[in-house]
Amino acid sequence: MSVRIGANPIGWSNDDMPELGGETPLETCLAEAAAAGFEGMELGNKFPREPEALRAILSKHGMSLVSGWYSANLLDRDDKAEMEVLRPHLDLLKALGSDVLVFAETTGCVHGDRATPLSNRPKLDAGQWREFGARMTRLADATAAEGVRLAYHHHMGTVVESEVDIDALMAATGPSVGLLLDSGHATFAGIDPAALARRYRDRIAHVHTKDIRPAVMARAKAEGWSFLDAVIEGVFTVPGDGGIDFPAMFAELRGYEGWVVVEAEQDPAKAHPATYARLGFDNLNRYLTEAGLR
Repeated sequence: MSVRIGANPIGWSNDDMPELGGETPLETCLAEAAAAGFEGMELGNKFPREPEALRAILSKHGMSLVSGWYSANLLDRDDKAEMEVLRPHLDLLKALGSDVLVFAETTGCVHGDRATPLSNRPKLDAGQWREFGARMTRLADATAAEGVRLAYHHHMGTVVESEVDIDALMAATGPSVGLLLDSGHATFAGIDPAALARRYRDRIAHVHTKDIRPAVMARAKAEGWSFLDAVIEGVFTVPGDGGIDFPAMFAELRGYEGWVVVEAEQDPAKAHPATYARLGFDNLNRYLTEAGLR
């Protein structure tokens, strides 16, 4: 599969804070995403989880299913127990032809709690990394056997946030565990996304693109904000509307095949979703074309 451009509905309706865009119908999200040029969509909390119903609404708007976020608890249960919980989600992805699973460990996470600063996120010691990595590798081996690659989403407020965390995760897991490169979460965590792409090019299985407003990020760090407070204040935006050097990042991804997704959570009352969707698509399409990826 060559590079295709997808969207995440979080620009219209926020899963971590449902009151952001809660009134926006799913039909509006899909229609506006299609009008902006997107070819596919990731799942959100307003999507049906029955395969035929999901296929019908996506097909109506000419959309493919890109993937969907899965909240894992591998620190609290083994891979066999995790697979039992994952099974309905995995089967839905397979039924709709998605070949990548957006996967994040959420045990002890703080990104969904507006009252908790990011500095209170959970962290792992060396022994925990070994067992965590072994469980995840076995799980990724199992999903790969069913045609779906696990793409681990490093994320603010979780056990895999920093550069040290990502390096530990990659060292503790086998090649079946892919990395989801997220430009916005990398930058927020103090990581150069181009350097991350260069280091783990062979294991990058999925790409999320969001930009960063540097002044908001600086305030969030200096004042100890929660993740949701940072989102509400506009720390993230669509590609080309902030400070990230996307040409440098995509230069490190030449030869990548798969989805590149605009996933820029903002308050839709402040950032008109259709306007930002079109801006994000146009900028991303230009960056990918200039890099020879489209």
